[in-house]
Amino acid sequence: MSAATVSVLSARAVDDVLELFDLLMTTELLSKAERGSKEEKLRRYPRVSRNAGKLAGAAVRVLLEIVEIDQGIELGVVWDLIEAKVTGTALRSAVAVIDELVPPGDAELDGQRAEELAGRFATVQPFLPRLMRGLAFGATPDGAPVLAAMRTLAELITEKPGKQGARWLDARRVDHNLIGGAWSRLAYPAGRPAETVDRAAYTFCVLEQFHRHLKHRNIFVEASSKWRDPRTHLLAGAHWEIAREAGLNALGLPTEPSVLLAEHAEALDAAYRDVAARLDGVTPATVDDDGKLHAAALTAVPDPPSLTDLRRRVEAMLPRIDLPELVLEVMSWHPGFTEAFTHASGNPARVADLGLSVAAVLCAHAMNVGFGPVTSPGVEALTRDRLHHVDQSYLRFDTLAAANTALVEAQARISLARAWGGGLVASVDGLRFVVPVRTIHARPNAKYFGRKRGITWLNMINDQASGLAAQVLSGTSRDSLHAVDVVLRQSGGTVPEAIITDTGSYSDIVFGLLHLRGRQYRPQLANLPDQRLWRIDPAADYGPLDKAARGRIERHWEDMCRIAVSIHTGEVSAHEVTRMISRDGQPTSLGHAVAHFGRIFKTLHVLRLADDEPYRREIKAQANLTEGRHDLARRIFHGRKGEMTRVYYEGMEDQLSALGLVLNCVVLWNTVYMDRVLAELRAQDYPVLDADMARLSPFVRTHIGIDGHYSFHLPDLDGTHRPLRDPDASGDE
Repeated sequence: MSAATVSVLSARAVDDVLELFDLLMTTELLSKAERGSKEEKLRRYPRVSRNAGKLAGAAVRVLLEIVEIDQGIELGVVWDLIEAKVTGTALRSAVAVIDELVPPGDAELDGQRAEELAGRFATVQPFLPRLMRGLAFGATPDGAPVLAAMRTLAELITEKPGKQGARWLDARRVDHNLIGGAWSRLAYPAGRPAETVDRAAYTFCVLEQFHRHLKHRNIFVEASSKWRDPRTHLLAGAHWEIAREAGLNALGLPTEPSVLLAEHAEALDAAYRDVAARLDGVTPATVDDDGKLHAAALTAVPDPPSLTDLRRRVEAMLPRIDLPELVLEVMSWHPGFTEAFTHASGNPARVADLGLSVAAVLCAHAMNVGFGPVTSPGVEALTRDRLHHVDQSYLRFDTLAAANTALVEAQARISLARAWGGGLVASVDGLRFVVPVRTIHARPNAKYFGRKRGITWLNMINDQASGLAAQVLSGTSRDSLHAVDVVLRQSGGTVPEAIITDTGSYSDIVFGLLHLRGRQYRPQLANLPDQRLWRIDPAADYGPLDKAARGRIERHWEDMCRIAVSIHTGEVSAHEVTRMISRDGQPTSLGHAVAHFGRIFKTLHVLRLADDEPYRREIKAQANLTEGRHDLARRIFHGRKGEMTRVYYEGMEDQLSALGLVLNCVVLWNTVYMDRVLAELRAQDYPVLDADMARLSPFVRTHIGIDGHYSFHLPDLDGTHRPLRDPDASGDE
C-alpha cells in the first residue's frame, strides 16, 4: 500500500485503518497483556486486606480535596482532617499491610506484562511500516517526539539487519528518552551488543506511547473524520471573533460572565441552605457522621385497581395487526413519511409503489430477517431486485432522519402523548447487540457479549415515547464520550430541555457541555453518598453539609464559550472535545474549565436528588420508558438470534436507524389506537382517570404479529411436482 494510494482514500477509509490499529492495540495486544498481569496479581496477593485499601484511600482523598481547596493549608490541620476520617494507628497498620503484600510498583508484574507484549512483535512488524508510510500523521508538541520515534522505528524494522543480527536496533537512531519503567530492562538487556537496543522491546515501548497519544489526539491524522486534531477545528482568532456574537446569542450565553455566575452562585447557595435547614425535619435526605449525603430509597408505588383494569381493557380493544401492515398504515396517514425517501442521485423520478418497497425494506432490517421473508415474486414492488435497489438508493441517514421527523411531530399532536409529557424531557441510554461476524467496528465485553464482540446503539427517547436520535458505538465505550453528540443529532420535533442518563453517561464535563448548550442534565447517579458537592463561596457555612461541600469552582469563561460555539456551529463534535480535554480521567486545563462549570449544576442536581422525591421519581420513570422501548426493540429485532451481522459501520447504522423508525411507527400506531380506545371507553361512561391514562405504555405488543404466519394452502400442482430451481440463479442471502 503506497502513500499515493492512501492519499486518495476517503475519510471513512482512513478512519477504518486507524480503527483497525486501535482494535489491534486494545484487544489483541495490550488488553491481553493487562489481563494476564491482573490475573497474576490476584493470584499472587490474595491476602491484601480490602479494609486496608479503603483506609489508605480515605486518607489520600482528604489530601486531594485539600489541594483543590487551599494549597497553603498547614500540616497540622491536614493531619487533623485525615484523623477525622481514619485514625493514625489504623492508617499505619493499613500501609504496613500493603507494603508487605504488594511491593512498590510491582516491577516483576510490570516486567511480565512487557515481556508478554514484546513476544508479539511478529504481529505488528508488517503492519507498522505500512501505517506510517500510508497515513499523514501530525502531532502537537506533546506528541511530536513520539511521532518522530515511530517514523524512525518504521524505517529501522524494514531495513536489512545489521551485523549484530535482527534482534537489535542501532541505539544511535532511537529515542532513549522514551524508554522507561519495565521497558528499560528489556530494551537494555545484559550482554547486548554495544550501541544496540532490543528491537521488540523498543517497538512496543514506543507503540504504547504512540497509541496513547493517538487516543488523546496529541497525534492525529487530519484526513480522518474521527482521528483528526480537534484543537485546530475549535474556533479561534478571526474566525472566533466573527462567530462569537451570533453563537453566544444562539446559546443564550453572555460575553461577560460575572452576572450569570453570580446568579448561579446565589442559586447554589440557596439550595445548600434550603436542604441543610430541613435535614432535621421531614425530608428523605440525611447526612452521616462522615458528612456524606444520603437519600432514602424509593419505594414502589403499587398500581391502583383502576389502572390495572384500564390497561386490560385497552390492550383487549386494540386491533390485531401484523407489523408490515402496521408500518404501511402509518405511512398512509402521513404522506411526508414516504416523500422523505428520495433517490441518492437527486433524481425526482420515483419508482412505482415506492412506499410498499420502503415498508418491506424497513421491516426486513428492523426484524433482522433479511429480504427473503418479505419478498413476493408476483408483486413488482416486492421482488428481491426492487428491494435491493430501494435499500441502496433510498435508505440513508438523511432520508431516515427526515421520515423519523414526520413521526415525532405526528406523535406530539396526539392528546394521549401529551398526557405522557410535553416532549421537554428525554433520556439517553444504550442497547447492546452481539456481532458474531469479523468486523473492526465491534469490541469485546464479556458482561454483554460473552465470548463474542458487540456494538452499542446509543439512542435518545423523549417523554412522549418518540425516538429522537441514535448513534452506533463500537463495543461498550464509555457513553459519556458520546451522549452529548446523540443529543445534538436530533433533527426534528420539540427540543428537550432536560436530559436523563444512567451513571455510565455521567461526567462533570458532560454536565458542563450540556448546560453550556442550554440543556438541563439529570443523570441517575450510583453511590450518591460518594458524589462530591462543590461550592463557589469557600467561606459559606452550610451546617451539616459543610463536610460534603469540599470543592471550589474556577472560572474560565472564554474557553468554555469557544468550545460551546464550536460544537454549536458543527466545527467539532462533542465526542472529539470530550476525548481531547479528558485524558484517562485527568482533564486538561481546558477540561477543567468545562468541568468546573458543570459542577455547579451537578451539585444542584445531587442536592435535589437527595431532597426531592418527585424529582427522583420523574427521572426513574423516564429511564423506565427507555427500558420499555429497548425491550420492544429486542422483540422486533428477533431474526438471526437478535445479533447484528453487518460488517461495515454504515450498514450497522442504517439497519438500526430502520429499527428506530419502525419502533416509532409502532409507538405512533399504538398511541393513535389507544387514544381511540379511551374515547370509546369515555363514550361508554367508563371512568378514565387522568392519572391512570398518564401511566399507560405505548410499547404493548401482544396484538402485533412480529414472527409472521405460515400458509397451509397447497397450490394446484396438477399431479406433478414443483419445478426444480436454476443452479445459476442468485441464491438466498
